[in-house]
Amino acid sequence: MSRNQNNIVTLTQHEQPFESRITDSLPDARKTGKYLAKFIQEQMVEGIDYGKVTGYSRPTLLKPGAEKICQHLKLTIQYEVNHRFEDWEQGIFHYEVRVTLTAINSTQKIAEGIGSSNTKEEQYNEQSPYTIVNTVLKMAKKRALVDAVLNVSATSGIFTQDIEDMPKSTELKGGDGTITKRQLKKIHELVNGQRMNPDTAREMMRLMFGVDHSTKLSKTQASSFIQDLLLLSESRR
Repeated sequence: MSRNQNNIVTLTQHEQPFESRITDSLPDARKTGKYLAKFIQEQMVEGIDYGKVTGYSRPTLLKPGAEKICQHLKLTIQYEVNHRFEDWEQGIFHYEVRVTLTAINSTQKIAEGIGSSNTKEEQYNEQSPYTIVNTVLKMAKKRALVDAVLNVSATSGIFTQDIEDMPKSTELKGGDGTITKRQLKKIHELVNGQRMNPDTAREMMRLMFGVDHSTKLSKTQASSFIQDLLLLSESRR
């Protein structure tokens, strides 16, 4: 990874987390959704690369999945912080990031994406803004990457940008008391049993319920999350 004075970070080919056979060209991918539909079905993993959320119409593309698609299409990712607002006295932080996708071993720009995040978002209401500055910046980068990938990969009909883009289901709002010890134990068993990265589990909870830890789930939310984990476990057998 390299960084220059303009806040541009380049992820080189060997830093991408996915290794697979790359067979088709980018123009082919842009002509038909069948190209990537097959790739998604065969190579991408639900709960890691994309998330299906109960009560929502389409799955949401996650950062690992966006990186896999870039790898498959032979694209290099560049991040640039377009705008930053940091008020350390008031605890307000806002970042806007631009992602540029270019063909590997070329300067040809294929697509761009924009993403932003700030500490005033609802999901951060119960957290100190001073402890989540890096989290907010990472979220802006993730949103910009997903935006760019959807722009270039003909998958906008398959995935959505983020959970905010989908109609919310009122049954997932909770409000019926806090999660029980038995539910907590079951969630931990399912996550550990599937060898799921804890960060992935937290991302799923954030997307589904707007919380970043299982102890913040309500009973209803915990029940829904357990059902999704059980379905995910069954699909992997």
